[in-house]
Amino acid sequence: MKIFIGSDHAGFELKKNLIEYISDLGHEIHDMGAKKLDPNDDYPDFIIPVANEISHNPVSYRGIVIGGSGQGEAMCANKVYGVRAAVYYGGNSDIVKMSRLDNDSNVLSLGARFLGPEEARAAVRLWLDTPFSGAERHKRRILKMYTIKK
Repeated sequence: MKIFIGSDHAGFELKKNLIEYISDLGHEIHDMGAKKLDPNDDYPDFIIPVANEISHNPVSYRGIVIGGSGQGEAMCANKVYGVRAAVYYGGNSDIVKMSRLDNDSNVLSLGARFLGPEEARAAVRLWLDTPFSGAERHKRRILKMYTIKK
């Protein structure tokens, strides 16, 4: 699977850890930055490129975005048409599973200030391994997201 990953300074170290892990799982991973640690960088500069890539093929491509809480990163990613970003910053991992089963999330947004490397790897693995249920009610709800007018 083709996976795009991006983070700001807050997620920089976790991103490096996850790139190696995801590669070891056999996925094709593309690092969209940050390429160097800069405490003054801005997460949209790295999240929007990930989201734009996902928008080219929202069914087959996946994205992982990482920041301090994961909240701003998800908000940013969800501005791009075709992206369905879900946030995880620890605790019950059922939320990760449900984001795939019911909502067919194609971006996972991680809160690096709340997750250790092991918990983040487990969440990523669960998210990558969980298929969309394909249930008609969930398809219908997802399609309704794309009819929202500004």
